[in-house]
Amino acid sequence: MSTERITFAKAINSGLRRALEQDPKVLLMGEDIGALGGVFRVTDGLQKDFGADRVVDTPLAESGIVGTAIGLALRGYRPVCEIQFDGFIFPAFDQITTQLAKMHYRSRGRLSLPVVIRVPFGGGIGAVEHHSESPEVLFAHTAGLRVVSPSNPADAYAMIQQAVASPDPVLFFEPKGRYWDKAEVDLGTPVAAPHDAGAVSGLDGARIARAGTDLTLVAHGPTVATALKVADAAATEGHSIEVVDLRTISPLDITTVVESVRRTGRCVVVHEAPVLYGTGAEVAARVTEECFYHLQAPVLRVGGFHSPYPVAKLEHEYLPGLDRVLDAVDRALAY
Repeated sequence: MSTERITFAKAINSGLRRALEQDPKVLLMGEDIGALGGVFRVTDGLQKDFGADRVVDTPLAESGIVGTAIGLALRGYRPVCEIQFDGFIFPAFDQITTQLAKMHYRSRGRLSLPVVIRVPFGGGIGAVEHHSESPEVLFAHTAGLRVVSPSNPADAYAMIQQAVASPDPVLFFEPKGRYWDKAEVDLGTPVAAPHDAGAVSGLDGARIARAGTDLTLVAHGPTVATALKVADAAATEGHSIEVVDLRTISPLDITTVVESVRRTGRCVVVHEAPVLYGTGAEVAARVTEECFYHLQAPVLRVGGFHSPYPVAKLEHEYLPGLDRVLDAVDRALAY
């Protein structure tokens, strides 16, 4: 065992280092990820240790980054792309949704594209326009892509290795507002190796982040920490809140959510993306279908508003914070 208390960003760095060590076909690509170590220093030191041929500084061209990664994957490589900020992913939307997501299906399974696209996403850092988006549901809607989002350093370390090992393309959404959160991570044994048939199982399952009996609070990525704070606050008023960390948005582990809601009878879903047509809408619909006779209240959703992400001084009004989520919890418990 080699357990260390490290940041979320360092956990991803360590997971990428493991992947690079295990397979010479793994390479990293992105803007400023080499000598600089990335805007958030997630890839710090990797180019120095593995060379510029495996940790590649690319031009400022997201479409070119993903398009090149697709070609490399077809030649047997396992590229890991970094999109510098969430709002910059849209120039590559065509390559991701019409090529990366569909090549395996189009070739009737003969071709595999093991490409990982790392996307720092979400708000809370006081950034300018196009630097705090939450576009994960746009990719979850597209068949052929895995869409995952760890919420803590231990999951980040494990899941980035599982993503690299996956034979499927993976959109890996990293909550940038949590990059400096620290937790204990076991860095001893590699979590997954490329071509390991069971390596990607961790990408398919939600987890119970906190057990409870009165209400199920579903979250992913940056809002899991908020959900845990809500559970703490509700406990002071005598309410027991169960927190479910989705971990993966596509494929969605609805079984874990449904089992929780059948125990608690109530459900609130929270995410930073706008509520309208968001992940919460899918979760709410599935819970209503499968838990109709167990529900004691409507499934409620809390998230961003149907507007562009605001300027930094207003983002605290836009993001689903403690008070807004607690209000939804109180309304559900009042039924």
